Amino acid sequence: MRHIVIYPGSFDPLTNGHLSLVHRALQMFDKVIVAVAHNPKKNALF
Repeated sequence: MRHIVIYPGSFDPLTNGHLSLVHRALQMFDKVIVAVAHNPKKNALF
């Protein structure tokens, strides 16, 4: 059985903390899906 995790967020801006969490999740799960979403209530930097 494959273990898959979904990590949703706006990631604006993408930080080293986000990347660290993805790297740690890859050690625990077979697949990590990063779902990038738009948050209209957040002031976008990009």
